[in-house]
Amino acid sequence: MPEPTALPAPARRIEFGGANLLRALAVLAVLYSHISFYLIDDLGTGWWLIDSVYTVCVEGLRLNQHLSFLGVAVFMMLTGLLLTASALRNPPGRFLVNRIGRLLPALWVAIAVAILLVKLGVNGMFSGQDGITTGQSLLSFVLGGFFLRPEVAVLGVTWTLVVQIVFYVYSVVTRPLLRAAPIAVPILGALLCSLVLLYNLYVPQPYSVPMLTKVAATLPAVFVGQIVYLAWSGAASWRWLAVAALAQAEVVALATDIRAYWAGDRYLWTITFVAIAVLLLARYDGPIARWTAVRWVGTRSYAIYLLHTLILYRAYDWSVGLFGKTGAVVVFLVVTGVASELLYRAVEVPAGRWVGALASRVGGPGPGARDESEVARRA
Repeated sequence: MPEPTALPAPARRIEFGGANLLRALAVLAVLYSHISFYLIDDLGTGWWLIDSVYTVCVEGLRLNQHLSFLGVAVFMMLTGLLLTASALRNPPGRFLVNRIGRLLPALWVAIAVAILLVKLGVNGMFSGQDGITTGQSLLSFVLGGFFLRPEVAVLGVTWTLVVQIVFYVYSVVTRPLLRAAPIAVPILGALLCSLVLLYNLYVPQPYSVPMLTKVAATLPAVFVGQIVYLAWSGAASWRWLAVAALAQAEVVALATDIRAYWAGDRYLWTITFVAIAVLLLARYDGPIARWTAVRWVGTRSYAIYLLHTLILYRAYDWSVGLFGKTGAVVVFLVVTGVASELLYRAVEVPAGRWVGALASRVGGPGPGARDESEVARRA
């Protein structure tokens, strides 16, 4: 059994000056991934930047085609890294209100825009349907469309929020264990993920929950982030840290073997690559981490993530004839930047203040909203 925790209560504070730099890199990877998917797989064309990235990152670094999952893995690892301490410091109710509450306002606006664009015939669905019903629309506001058969996705990227919310709930349920023997939490998480993968693999189709396969295959990236935090905080010996890391690797290997992933078989290396980047950059507080552009992209990363696929396809199609491929990509980036700034200033910032004030009144005395620092605000 893992040794007792070395963490005091509240949990030891670690500064992550490179968090916005990692978020900015993750945003670039996600944007590139969807541009590459669209131009190569959907349109059957190419682009000079895709050729260069393929040579360096796919052939050279052996990452997934289109850099699939690279940006998502960074966001997931940051979630585990930055929010483990918050789960320890804050009462469960306060933690859940603060974390889920900060996700919802911008999500609801993005879902409403996505539904409107589908209804107007501007955009299509991210699943096989031609349109979306009223009931499906309502379910989409609580991410319920991902659990329907067949899946209904009006805004496909939001599946990652299901993973994050599952981790938030898991952190609350396992909080006593996290305080007593913290390294047991990611080990137990790996076991539960393996069981979910095996359940969906072997039970008859009517009783499986396909979305949970995607969640279970993605959570190891979150747990690796948690393991990194536990290592830096001195919460476990290197032996138990190695056991926990190997447990996550086994889940990823299982998910790869049963084809739970959707874009290749290099997920274990991708997660390992991201873990190395997090170890190198998460605590970096040098000049690059303080660049205005890095801070802007890092703080708007959630808005960019929510909105970019709603803009990409039509912005590119409508402008490529006038400006060429590079010009069309620039148009897409500019429109996404403007829309993300509006969503950030008009929704995220005021809603974040309101949610933070509400959370500070939940769960009794404690460190409160100060624990939800700018660094950890949108992991």
